[in-house]
Amino acid sequence: MSDSVLFEERPCESGKKVGIARLNAPRSLNSLSRTMIGLLYEKLIDWEHDDAIACVWLEGEGERAFCAGGDIVEMYRSMTPVGERNPFIEDYFAAEYRLDHLLHVYEKPVICWGHGVVMGGGMGLMQGASQRVVTEKSKLAMPEITIGLYPDVGGSWFLNRAPGKTGLFAGLTGVHLNAADALFMGLADVFIHADRREAVLDSLALLSLSGDETLDTALVHRCLREAASPSLPASNVREHFDQINQACDRATLPEVAEALRRLKDGGEWLHRAASTFERGCAQTAWLVWEQLRRAKHLSIAEVFRLEWCMSVQCAMHPDFREGVRALLIEKDGSPQFRYAQVNEVPREYVEGFFDSPAPTHPLADL
Repeated sequence: MSDSVLFEERPCESGKKVGIARLNAPRSLNSLSRTMIGLLYEKLIDWEHDDAIACVWLEGEGERAFCAGGDIVEMYRSMTPVGERNPFIEDYFAAEYRLDHLLHVYEKPVICWGHGVVMGGGMGLMQGASQRVVTEKSKLAMPEITIGLYPDVGGSWFLNRAPGKTGLFAGLTGVHLNAADALFMGLADVFIHADRREAVLDSLALLSLSGDETLDTALVHRCLREAASPSLPASNVREHFDQINQACDRATLPEVAEALRRLKDGGEWLHRAASTFERGCAQTAWLVWEQLRRAKHLSIAEVFRLEWCMSVQCAMHPDFREGVRALLIEKDGSPQFRYAQVNEVPREYVEGFFDSPAPTHPLADL
């Protein structure tokens, strides 16, 4: 069996090295298993303390995906009865968020080659990188509305920083974003054609990387800019920015829900987004609404501590397992969520997802 994460150290002319980490589970679109999370975290810690490593490059094996998310099937198989704590789930999310947090505070440049599908847990990795690259094949999304989870892995942080109400819109609709959308929303830094990958790596190897984080980050940034392509695809988010803001800039979630339903008459892209919201999990919609409100002024460490509580609570409630069953296990496509509409969800039910399920928090030390 091949290693689920592959590591390489590519020499640079300066005597330093580029550490390359490749997620190696292409059959599952490089979905993150618990083992992969552990391997990646350990190597990133090693590289951060290795003076020979000047920068890190993250990518996925194959042409289809950087990373399609966490290994949801692995989580589903570990599910305990509703209301009971789940040691595997608690450990999985703690390890994943610790990895994501490490990337956000990493003391060396981190380049994420976000080619192909970048969703869920893949977004968590990418958004922590200092240099986020998208290509003509990039497809970004936080589609948790369809399975009864919510945009975790730091979504409370990066969706809150998107322009206008586009972050809320992306969380509520799970809409797919192309490279231009990602750049417009601040979810990517540079657009490079996929066939330039080797050339970019070769150019990195020629840089005078020194181990000084500030200088090396500037050199890497300039290298990527020089490889960038000006020929971006059209951005649906930019094109529909005013409509998105008008729909989502409301005082209450039920008002937003009604406005989103009216967007179904606004063309194919908006119709698809609004339809996904309409079919999605009402519980998730409330979690998105509340997480963005509560996390607006939190630090990145506080965000991950908040999300760990939310994620573990989701695993203790019925909708998450029901969504996974319907979309990924039995694949009948008809999840029977507990509440059909956002106005049916009791306030106290939503509040419970923000309670810590454990007496001590596994991310208290972040």
